[in-house]
Amino acid sequence: MLRLTWIQPEDLLGHELRQAALDGREPSAVAARWRAAGGRTAPERAGASAHRASRYLRLLAEDLLDELADLPSRLAEDEPTELERIRALCPDWPASPAHPADARSPRRGAPAPAGLEAAWLGRAVGCLLGKPVEKLPLDGIRALAGSTGNWPLHTYFTARGVPPEVLAAHPWNRRSAATSLAENIDGMPEDDDLNYPLLNVLLLQRHGRAFTTADVARLWLEELPAGRTFTAERIAYRNLLCGIEPPHTARHRNPFREWIGALIRADVHGWTNPGDPAAAAAQAHRDATLSHTANGVYAAMFTAAVIAAAATGDHDVHACLRTGLTVVPPRSRLARAITHAVRLARSHEDFDTVVDELHALHGAAHHWVHAIPNTALVAAALTHADGDFTGSVCRAVSGGWDTDSNGATAGSVAALLAGDPAALPDRWTAPLKNRLATSVAGLDGTGFDTLAHLTHREAFRP
Repeated sequence: MLRLTWIQPEDLLGHELRQAALDGREPSAVAARWRAAGGRTAPERAGASAHRASRYLRLLAEDLLDELADLPSRLAEDEPTELERIRALCPDWPASPAHPADARSPRRGAPAPAGLEAAWLGRAVGCLLGKPVEKLPLDGIRALAGSTGNWPLHTYFTARGVPPEVLAAHPWNRRSAATSLAENIDGMPEDDDLNYPLLNVLLLQRHGRAFTTADVARLWLEELPAGRTFTAERIAYRNLLCGIEPPHTARHRNPFREWIGALIRADVHGWTNPGDPAAAAAQAHRDATLSHTANGVYAAMFTAAVIAAAATGDHDVHACLRTGLTVVPPRSRLARAITHAVRLARSHEDFDTVVDELHALHGAAHHWVHAIPNTALVAAALTHADGDFTGSVCRAVSGGWDTDSNGATAGSVAALLAGDPAALPDRWTAPLKNRLATSVAGLDGTGFDTLAHLTHREAFRP
């Protein structure tokens, strides 16, 4: 039986009920109708339920998805998706600096290729660290690492020495263990957290900074295999094939539109707009709105702005995080979550205490891939580690939820601040062997030094 993940209407309906409760709608009447008809809740961790729904339930799910989309939200005024409305709500929206008129001159403060190589490596290291424990609950991550003396987390996970009873209770991520445990690493394996930055380099090469959301859509259809998409991106891809155009691709029967997918696409927009967080955020917005709305878009804008500030080398991590918040509507759920997470990180010496409080606040209400808790966790990790590379990636991954994506984003920021691949400990970077696997055509096996030069070239463009 073929059960396509992240796309079956009967699975989407459960996720949409949860999303509606989060974004200020009142879904209780719809939820009651779904339960009365025999509908199930959404799968907690997998992308599809194990049960095939009847034709009646599937049709009912489609109808109820549309009915939920029409419900009014009490948060709509504070959480718009349109860029101009977002800017109008941000009193400290950053001003764009004047750039050199000569297109052959680098933008002011543009990072050298070495800095960008560090950022690419940092993103890969953090992603790789988190891959074997993706989807695992927090107690499982702590048990697996602690059983091998790797807690607090300080190096890649290993299966060597893990007691059988611990592994039986907390099995590694099935898809990733074969390539991401310390004893198995042989170059950087493929991951969507690296595929999307690669695609965005291609996006800038083909369309420049003035790309449109339609250009992003066209690039996906040309270069991104459908099977390499997940959650909101898979729904947007399906919507494109059904003839739905952006930005409606982000809204139509897409309960994942505030999840983490747009955030993991944001790095290149920050890397190529050093010192210009407003431009980085605007690029991230045009990218994100293909598949995301509201807080899902803000998470991408926040990340791009943080990275744009870090790319100049003129700011510490705390100033970069404050810059990121200037492009997020201050009364949004994401702004409140990030502000709270940073305050927690400053208040507690033990990061496990920070993580426990974040999980107590966000864990029950949000899916483990939702952008709000994950972005908050990344901000807390960077704050608590004071931007140190090892501290940042290990804290981000040890906090659970979307471990590989959080490690990747924290690693990108911290490595960019470090400024040079030599500043990253060899135990992290040597196993990558300067080689990245990907299904993005023409880039499989590319080295991080080459990717840095390709990215640096885009930072020079007018």
